[in-house]
Amino acid sequence: MAMAAYVKLILGSVAFSIFWVLAVFPTVPLLPIGRAAGSLLGGILMVIFQILTVDQAYQAIDLSILVLLFGTMVVSGYLERADAFKYLGKLLTWKSKGAKDLICRICLISAISSALFTNDTSCMVLTEFVLKIARQNNLPPQPFLLALASSANIGSTATPIGNPQNLVIATQSGVSFGEFLIGILPATVLGLVCNALLLIFMYGDLLSVKKGPQDSTVAFNGDGVDHQFSPATMSHVETTNVDSVHHHESLRNRVNSKQAMGAAEVPWSLNGAYWDHRNQKLWKSCVYIVVVGMLVSLLMGFNMSGTAITAALALMILDFKDAVPCLEKVSYSLLIFFCGMFVTVQGFNKTGIPSALWELMEPYAKIDEISGIAVLALVILVLSNLVSNVPTVLLLGARMAASAALISTAYEKKAWLILAWVSTVAGNLSLLGSAANLIVCEQASRVPDLGYTLTFWNHLKFGVPSTLLVTAIGLLLLKS
Repeated sequence: MAMAAYVKLILGSVAFSIFWVLAVFPTVPLLPIGRAAGSLLGGILMVIFQILTVDQAYQAIDLSILVLLFGTMVVSGYLERADAFKYLGKLLTWKSKGAKDLICRICLISAISSALFTNDTSCMVLTEFVLKIARQNNLPPQPFLLALASSANIGSTATPIGNPQNLVIATQSGVSFGEFLIGILPATVLGLVCNALLLIFMYGDLLSVKKGPQDSTVAFNGDGVDHQFSPATMSHVETTNVDSVHHHESLRNRVNSKQAMGAAEVPWSLNGAYWDHRNQKLWKSCVYIVVVGMLVSLLMGFNMSGTAITAALALMILDFKDAVPCLEKVSYSLLIFFCGMFVTVQGFNKTGIPSALWELMEPYAKIDEISGIAVLALVILVLSNLVSNVPTVLLLGARMAASAALISTAYEKKAWLILAWVSTVAGNLSLLGSAANLIVCEQASRVPDLGYTLTFWNHLKFGVPSTLLVTAIGLLLLKS
């Protein structure tokens, strides 16, 4: 791509820089408007500066990715209401054999739930529960919170629906759900094991603290641990004040009051309480069946966006009530962030700067050579922590794939898998590396009476060796 006119090059760089600053530092004092608004600002500036036309800006927005992201967030919301995370939480404390056993369980549960429900969602739901387990067992929270966040990022690499950058990669690359899973799963499993062993090695002394006299199993329900679910998001960290248990109680009370006032019959349109009160098990079973059907369809190679939105719509129908409460849990700010980011990155690509930089690096980044893979991994690692992982994927994905395809078509898929693996694991490097880390930190600090602050430096001490070790081991196991 030829370099754009000098003025447009500068203006495009300014627009992208504004986007980058607000994406990495959403509350910067000079313009504390957040990531979503910052992303839109970057996109609008690309149009104002005439880097892109309005039509080109619209065309830059990938609707298939937005639909897939929306569908998975809706499905995750219904899974949370169906107590999927409650059952995962119970596995953490069932016949636990001590602190090191708990670490391993947290790593496993966090990874599995992240692969199926996205890493940010898992961290949002499980953080408070993990913190309470540590406190009740008189154990330091730090290694447990690190286990939750780091394993969520590693586990999310296994599937295209595990995190936002994988959604982008799966959509742009054409790699099927099954091919993605088979190609990256061995790296995920071994990376998870190495991460858990590193945690035990680094925090073995802390984990050897004897349990207090008041140890008990934490009940993962509305009475013991009151979790408020909000689909995870890159754009910000927030909690949702919609408590499904209270909502159900309120609905029952309204129906009962109608009956008490002499209402002859509660119409089906108001009878969501029927499902909640009498057929909870049946409704939960239906939710799990739909989700399993969605996963099977994805493995069979069906269109991912269509499959996700179909599953979401099926769950809304089965719920047999107004879907607004569940739709309110969708992180629309994340969808807005993606829209603005697509436009901003496309505009930055048109300046010619990414292509020029890639041409300089390409001779040293051959995917069929060990040294080339190392250079690629280093570039992805640095960029993912500087500009975030999704913009990195958008900037490098097509270029890496095209370069790999010149060597062999078999290497093209491997290039996409390397990008997925490194850009995601790179999130473990620092506290600011991924939204999952920030969610764990923020949620843990807000727990009443039990709050714990995971500092940047405490995270960095574990994040650097973990990221380097897991990234290197995974690269050896990725299958083309």
